Amino acid sequence: MKRLVEFTLEDGSTLLVESEEPDSRGAVVRGGSPIDVVEKAGQSFESALSKIKPVAVAFIEKVRELSDAPEQVGIEFGIKLGAKAGAFIASADAEATFKVTMTWKREHK
Repeated sequence: MKRLVEFTLEDGSTLLVESEEPDSRGAVVRGGSPIDVVEKAGQSFESALSKIKPVAVAFIEKVRELSDAPEQVGIEFGIKLGAKAGAFIASADAEATFKVTMTWKREHK
């Protein structure tokens, strides 16, 4: 069931994000709009996204440890948002809320 999840931003404003979450009530809703539930997120938007940072940090640290590290490294992944889970990495075949591409260039010393 599609839901709108309301995230509070650090400046106090809010952001609505469409999220596909199972209906925990188990009830079948007929005749309602495709998005008929707005749920307040249990954390701020920035706090939810902070869970993703360790993924990028771990990835780049491991690549930098390679004896023949590449000149440039890039990762691409999807992020989905949910009211209870916050931010999480989307499965490869899922539609992501955000598509993130990060690129690092090797520093020459």
